[in-house]
Amino acid sequence: MSFVKAEKLYRMAEMAAARRQGISLRDVIDEFRVEERTARRMLRQFEDLFGGYDTWDDEERRRWWSLTEVRHIQHRVLRDNELAALDLAIRRALRDGATNEAKALETARDRLVASYSRPMTRGAARYSEMLMLSTGFASRPGPTPKVSEDYLNRLYNAFRTSTKVEILYQGAHDPEPRVRMVEPHAVIVGMRHYLIARVADAARQYRQFRLDRIFDIQATIQTFERDPDFDVDRYSAQAFGAFFSKSEHGPVRWRFAPSAAKAAREFVFHPNQKMTDLEDGSLLVEFTASGWLEMAWHLITWGKSVEVLHPPQLAEMLARVRKGEIEISP
Repeated sequence: MSFVKAEKLYRMAEMAAARRQGISLRDVIDEFRVEERTARRMLRQFEDLFGGYDTWDDEERRRWWSLTEVRHIQHRVLRDNELAALDLAIRRALRDGATNEAKALETARDRLVASYSRPMTRGAARYSEMLMLSTGFASRPGPTPKVSEDYLNRLYNAFRTSTKVEILYQGAHDPEPRVRMVEPHAVIVGMRHYLIARVADAARQYRQFRLDRIFDIQATIQTFERDPDFDVDRYSAQAFGAFFSKSEHGPVRWRFAPSAAKAAREFVFHPNQKMTDLEDGSLLVEFTASGWLEMAWHLITWGKSVEVLHPPQLAEMLARVRKGEIEISP
């Protein structure tokens, strides 16, 4: 085997061991800039060389390869908070348009993560937002609720160690705060910050807890098994902002006037949005999400240049917000 071929297969092993989903055929094509036929041959060689791989097919029938153990690259070289900081550096490079630097950092991250044991790296990238908040590296201009730095640090430690926390929480319909034992999985950062956690009871359902309504957080030594299928990006994509409600979840269609179409085209309103240029110069934006009030709060900033085509409940709510008829605290 040539050195170049071996180097590529070694890189595939790093990617398959470092990434939560593993690697797909498209990843190999994009990473090595090869044709599909060549990528398939490389994956067969990968299977022959690395016996400890697993495969699975997603909902779109794409196959993924992952490595649970690669003995010759299992070196403990980095801590999880350092890994999260490296992930932040990649995001900053992408934000600043430094694509070459972001690519180099991504390669370094994959090489380092591949040297970790699997349980230590599961979900490490999800610590990034929490790390930014708790260490002061996050800047979110505009109004935002105050969150105790001490609480953020306790949550971060709970994420890192997969331990339950006891929270004193007052929901919207609770007359007084009450204690809940929860299994923290992620934090959604926005105008409101939400802790996403499973309630430690028989049902173990996911709940959203507003951080500004948590009056105390106590760490425990009780461990729990983190849901391997939980993905914070997929979970948060159910909502437009941070709030999710099944009763409001559904398709959304907005039309921006020609005068606002150019500016609207530069926005990512939702990760799964679809944009269509219409013949009159207006822009149609479509996605599926929940949270009509948060949508109305955002759309009000566009003035009369946006029209809600669907759902009718959102169109009515936006009209009432414009008239000042809705009185509700953030």
